[in-house]
Amino acid sequence: MIDFIWNTAAFIVALSILVAIHEFGHFWVARLCNVKVHRFSIGFGKVLFKKVDKQGTEFVIAAIPLGGYVKMLDGRVEEVPEELSEFAFDKKTVWQRIAIVAAGPIANFLLAIFAFFLMYMIGVNSAKPIINGVIDNSPVSVVTEKQAFQITSINGQVVNDWEAVNLALITQIGESQLELGIKPVVQTGSQLQSNPVEPNQTYTVPLSNWHYDPKKESIISSLGFIPFSPNVYLIAANVVEESAAQRSGLLVGDKLIAIDGIKLNDWVQFVGVIQNNANNPLELIIERNFVQKTLTITPDAREVAGSLLGYIGLSPKVDAYPESFKVNLKYGVIDSITKGIDKTWQLSHLTVSTLVNLITGELSVKNLSGPVGIAKGAGMSADYGLAYFLGFIALISVNLGIMNLIPLPVLDGGHLMYYFFEALTGKPVPEKVQEFGFKIGAAVLMTFMSIAILNDLNLL
Repeated sequence: MIDFIWNTAAFIVALSILVAIHEFGHFWVARLCNVKVHRFSIGFGKVLFKKVDKQGTEFVIAAIPLGGYVKMLDGRVEEVPEELSEFAFDKKTVWQRIAIVAAGPIANFLLAIFAFFLMYMIGVNSAKPIINGVIDNSPVSVVTEKQAFQITSINGQVVNDWEAVNLALITQIGESQLELGIKPVVQTGSQLQSNPVEPNQTYTVPLSNWHYDPKKESIISSLGFIPFSPNVYLIAANVVEESAAQRSGLLVGDKLIAIDGIKLNDWVQFVGVIQNNANNPLELIIERNFVQKTLTITPDAREVAGSLLGYIGLSPKVDAYPESFKVNLKYGVIDSITKGIDKTWQLSHLTVSTLVNLITGELSVKNLSGPVGIAKGAGMSADYGLAYFLGFIALISVNLGIMNLIPLPVLDGGHLMYYFFEALTGKPVPEKVQEFGFKIGAAVLMTFMSIAILNDLNLL
């Protein structure tokens, strides 16, 4: 319940920021073009707060925080007195109308740049993309390097952390190959670090047999990479209170020997047995103070992606992550601005590529996320701190900007499509054509929204 409240609160804060900036873009340019604005609203439904400025514009916060709008004087939807006709949206030149409509998505891109700028000024901790090995007969099995290595570039684009690698790889879906830059890693004492002597190596990775299902695996593992991870031991490091592990009698420091008659070799094996036995009693052999004991543990059950998985509330002892493999992405003012612009461009390219892949079938519509998925993302990013939440705001802002530019008549992009047609031909699109387009656009948009919500509810 606490998670739900936290996720919802983070979602409302994030959405309110995004909507306010988007609508302010429309509002600001409308004012510059001398258009009378009746109302600037964040949210829909019952008005919770209202303030009227000197120009008669109502600034409103409404009860349903799932969007917002700017209501302008417009002869197409209301009767406009002759003395106010010069202030009506529909009486402005086509280029002024284009500017007003385009200002919303542009504001979202500017917000993303600013959010990334702040994120890089604050600094965000991340991990270098270190690879322990590759899987035989996988796309990346062309890499002949036998020791651990760091991914340094993808198609010539420098990547410093795992997030950058993921973003770069997602844009390669549907491509025939990619250029992978790597640098070997050496061990010095107990530490692993990039080899300063070895030069970067480049491999051409064929992607013709690459199959990626985001619901089943990460994009990294789908290519055959085995990412570096610290050693995980079959020793209890933390036992959650009132969990199945505590009820069974497990204590911190207990060593796991066998479960359900199976000798345990690693933590992954143990987790697999637990997940496959939700609500089923299991015999667990442990070693405590050099003496073996037998416990009975019954994993609790939780639903994940439509399946019941067992969990017991136990975490293992794990080696510390090597300091040399960590990276703090923190820059000065100029570099933060540059990085913010570059990151916004990368995310814009990624969003467009994803939309194209959805249309062509390279990605399934089952990968669409709705408000529930976004709320979870907002809550998780807020958990990690302000810098991560800013990154989340930037990501969703870019997505909102791109989505609004799709040429569906109910979106900003649809209005722009009509206005550009008018600018080219000198005549507005006939009202009947516009009305038909709005109906089609609304149907398409509702279909995608329904799919996203069903995905959130694990019904697809």
